[in-house]
Amino acid sequence: MDHEALAMEMRGLREQVTGITDTAVAAADGLLIAADTADTIDPEGLAAIAAAGLGIARRAAETTGRGTFRQTVTYGSQGCAAFYAVGDTALMVVLGDEGIDLDRLHAETRPALGRIGTILTATEGV
Repeated sequence: MDHEALAMEMRGLREQVTGITDTAVAAADGLLIAADTADTIDPEGLAAIAAAGLGIARRAAETTGRGTFRQTVTYGSQGCAAFYAVGDTALMVVLGDEGIDLDRLHAETRPALGRIGTILTATEGV
């Protein structure tokens, strides 16, 4: 896996969408793959809780006949946390402040998720 390319995708998303404060990519089992987070965020803990939420969200989409899970957003009093599926084996978490434009976030994230999925599945040296 190209860690530099992954880091560039995460930084690029932050630069494209005003209000993003932190990003992380994790395996669906909760193991942290990469993080671009503030010192106040525990990236391993964030990855674990995001994976648990991903499991619940996938189950809800399946049980209700809504198709394949793509994204969910949790709103708090100081911003939001958006969770995106990256294929079947990974997820991306984006934390945003109160001023984040969620429509822009979702629009910019879609192509980034495809590139991140490609990075995660690429075999080094091929």
